[in-house]
Amino acid sequence: MMDPRRATGKRGEDEACGLLVSLGHSILERNWRHGHKEVDIISLAGNELHIVEVKSKTAPVVADPVLSVGKAKQDYLAKAAAAYLHSKQRIQLPHNLEVVFDVVSVVFENGQAHIEYYPQAFIPTYA
Repeated sequence: MMDPRRATGKRGEDEACGLLVSLGHSILERNWRHGHKEVDIISLAGNELHIVEVKSKTAPVVADPVLSVGKAKQDYLAKAAAAYLHSKQRIQLPHNLEVVFDVVSVVFENGQAHIEYYPQAFIPTYA
């Protein structure tokens, strides 16, 4: 039996993948791991590699789940993206690939998924 939080997270990622595919993305990875780093979804759309964080909650929620992607999480995702690119140096990724960081917020309420997509939600800063 799956933990309810895990089940909500997986269901949210399923919903996010469906949305991204409908927008023309090719899903390259789900739950990609490298050491302690994990990226929920990695997709390709045109010349953009999308590093996607999915935040899923069950209603009622106090604030949009996207607000929980703060600076620490953004830095973590930037490091994970660098690890992904380094690990994939030998595969055929398009030249001039731009890496962008997206967030998908999924709130489940009465059996319905309310999805908000935030393309290019943040630009990592390195200080």
